[in-house]
Amino acid sequence: MLLPVYRWTEHTAELQLEIDAPDEQAVFANALSALAELLEDDGTGPLELRTLELEAPDRAGLLAAWLDELVYLADAEGFVPESLVEFELEGQRLEAAVRGYLGNPRPLVKAVTRHDLAFGEEASRCYARVILDV
Repeated sequence: MLLPVYRWTEHTAELQLEIDAPDEQAVFANALSALAELLEDDGTGPLELRTLELEAPDRAGLLAAWLDELVYLADAEGFVPESLVEFELEGQRLEAAVRGYLGNPRPLVKAVTRHDLAFGEEASRCYARVILDV
């Protein structure tokens, strides 16, 4: 099992997430892990599986939509994501199943911004950058 590779850097009233991963799926999995770290609460409720279907014009847009949906689920339903169970990325469409639990996630993330959003591949590695408004 590969360990997640991501780091947080401070940004004015925001957090910038930078991801370095071996492939596109790992970028999305690492983004989920990083967000789960911010949302984590001190207890676990009932386990749940959520299916997400998203579309965007490009990979960077899909990453932002991915995080938007996870933030929404945390805010609206108290869903704390833990892991990526299924993942399919085809063209401009993403379908995934996410395992998590119902809890009291920290309301730290207000929004996923599109400012300085990036997703690319270089030297057989994938990288991404997204800024979260906190």
